[in-house]
Amino acid sequence: MMDKIIYLDNAATTKTAKEAVDAMLPFFTEHYGNASSIYSLGAESKKAMTQAREIIAESIGATPAEIYFTAGGSESDNWALVATAEAYASKGKHIITSRIEHHAILHTCDYLKTRGYEITYVDVDENGVIKLDELKKAIRPDTILISVMFANNEIGTIQPIKEIGEIAKEHGILFHTDAVQAYGHVPINVDEDHIDMLSTSGHKINGPKGIGFLYIRKGVKIRSFIHGGQQERSRRAGTENIPGIVGYGAAVKKAFESLTERMNKETRLRDYLIGRIEKEIPYCRLNGDRVKRLPNNVNFSFQFIEGESLLIMLDMKGICASSGSACTSGSLDPSHVLLAIGLPHEIAHGSLRLTLSEENTKEEIDYVVDSIKEIVNKLRSMSPLYEDFVKKNKLD
Repeated sequence: MMDKIIYLDNAATTKTAKEAVDAMLPFFTEHYGNASSIYSLGAESKKAMTQAREIIAESIGATPAEIYFTAGGSESDNWALVATAEAYASKGKHIITSRIEHHAILHTCDYLKTRGYEITYVDVDENGVIKLDELKKAIRPDTILISVMFANNEIGTIQPIKEIGEIAKEHGILFHTDAVQAYGHVPINVDEDHIDMLSTSGHKINGPKGIGFLYIRKGVKIRSFIHGGQQERSRRAGTENIPGIVGYGAAVKKAFESLTERMNKETRLRDYLIGRIEKEIPYCRLNGDRVKRLPNNVNFSFQFIEGESLLIMLDMKGICASSGSACTSGSLDPSHVLLAIGLPHEIAHGSLRLTLSEENTKEEIDYVVDSIKEIVNKLRSMSPLYEDFVKKNKLD
């Protein structure tokens, strides 16, 4: 056993970068002024917030005035959907999304249905890529919003965002993307991709928890989400989380300075991990697109085992992994994403998600694969289904 924890659940959350922590600390004890105040202590906070906003805007090709700080991805998603629905209700009450969205989108759509809105859920193919022909067919005169995630949080598939943006623009429909998993991991340009709104979360890219932003393209008629003061240009009231904003800015600066190098390193490790598992463990399936995939995402289903047992036994070996979204870890139901790509319940239950960081090493990956092999063999040896399967195949 390795003498340290091997963390392979970076899609759930990441370690806060030292640069982010160092940047934040003075804003708890020295520069603690309210950014809305007119005295110099408050001005320090306002200046730091402005700098972070500029760094973040530049990272996606936006202007600082289009960046609105929130408490994270879920709030940003809720704001984009609910406030757009309210603002454009006179034009129509139809929204299009995909079957594999994060629950922050799906549950918000459920809420909007109770308010009289109609939602169309577009199917994806076996790799989790949205069916563009189905998306086009779903468009109606009363469609006001298309919301499709940039990359899936469970299987890592990157969507054809530019094409979706072009379809939306052609029909005069607003386009929102949940980029929580993609931002800081792959290049994003809101103009090139025709994105009108984009959600992110700081703790997915080595920033602090409790901070995110919603990009809102200039000219988009969207309502305030939190009412009260004049903060965030009167669109989101409440005293700004200055330490969080400063920490997010520092994390973004670090992430984008090393983006290409990090993508290359993580992709090499990811492909090495996938290659070893496919070669050495029978009856497994890689979930998600093999090429159009986040650099750090690996998701496998192993037949004849329960994913939860695999996770517990990996934890005993010091390996942190997950079976899917961190937001559904308490649920006994199989992943809606895996069911949407066509997996039967029994195979979807045996899934494992490993999400890497630039700190992971080849030595760690070898230890992880060796551990998975050992555990899968052990679990299958206790499975009557596997025993029957082997007997039947021998007879055949």
